[in-house]
Amino acid sequence: MNILPVYSLFDVEPIRANGNYVIAEDGTKYLDLYGGHAVISIGHSHPHYVKRITEQINKIGFYSNSVPIGIQKELAEKLGELSGYPDWNLFLCNSGAEANENALKMASAYNGRKKILVFEKGFHGRTSLAVAASDNPNILFPVNEGAEIVRLKLEDFKGVEEALKQEEVCAVLIEGIQGISGIHAPTPEFLKHIRTLCDQTNTVLILDEIQSGFGRTGKFFAHQHSGVEPDIISMAKGMGNGFPVGGIITNPKFEVTFGMLGTTFGGNHLACAASLAVLEVMEKENLIKHAEEMGKYLMEELKRLPKVKEVRGAGLMIGVEFEFEIAEMRKALLYKHHIFTGSSSDKNTLRLLPALGIGKRETEDFLKAIKEELS
Repeated sequence: MNILPVYSLFDVEPIRANGNYVIAEDGTKYLDLYGGHAVISIGHSHPHYVKRITEQINKIGFYSNSVPIGIQKELAEKLGELSGYPDWNLFLCNSGAEANENALKMASAYNGRKKILVFEKGFHGRTSLAVAASDNPNILFPVNEGAEIVRLKLEDFKGVEEALKQEEVCAVLIEGIQGISGIHAPTPEFLKHIRTLCDQTNTVLILDEIQSGFGRTGKFFAHQHSGVEPDIISMAKGMGNGFPVGGIITNPKFEVTFGMLGTTFGGNHLACAASLAVLEVMEKENLIKHAEEMGKYLMEELKRLPKVKEVRGAGLMIGVEFEFEIAEMRKALLYKHHIFTGSSSDKNTLRLLPALGIGKRETEDFLKAIKEELS
């Protein structure tokens, strides 16, 4: 049997990893500045992370979420404390797409509507409704449950007002910072405008923080740079540092019933242990502050490079738009300089999503390599 060829793959096979580096089968050491789409938040094989998961395996193994478990409550308390949402409620699942599906389901149950307002160049996952809400021209199936997608340009103040005033939109789904399209953030004014209109029309505001959450931008969630409080927040990626885990946190105003949401593997013991380890390391090592400071340094240095059109982002969620397509440069960074970086859908933007504890030496190695390629 063969692996279905749905991904474009580089000819590098990592077999182990530590800190900010991965080691390939041939022994080559690579600096990882991408972390599997922002999945690696506290670094590869962090000792506390490994210890937490190992202890959990020795206690009870995997186990599903079908029984009440104290570790879920422990995770909820720590997440509420560090995120700034201590009184909200947590639902655990397995991925970002599943998190957004459940967020939309809860929103629809709240106001009984079907329309969903999203924004161009957004991306919300790979299940039916989430994919339909993403800016994806390859949708080959109908949107589930009769939902209707309304798509506007980011920063279209008037368009949002026109769409919501009919009071037919169930939810506005927007990323804290758009990732796959090349790191584009809604302005604080735009998010505040949406928040006001949602309040006026009983529309649910969902912040997709799947890539931009868990400290990546120098705040726990990217929307906190704008001082806006949504109704539901979806999370995944850096939440488990590589272990599959996702979830939503919801405002206490939402009433729930047994069976409203469901998942087989979400909230299992190992996922909770992984996510708790991430939060504990973030707190102990002050990684959110570090991400803010290191991101500012790196972005300022990148702005000085030749042929750079724009540097976007916050913290360690960075997009560098060049005056040319970056595919060949990215290959040179990988095969010549042994540095993993990311691309975006616009072909000119390099994405950088390193672990939150990335050091000055690693960033300087990257800057030296990219300067060499640009010269």
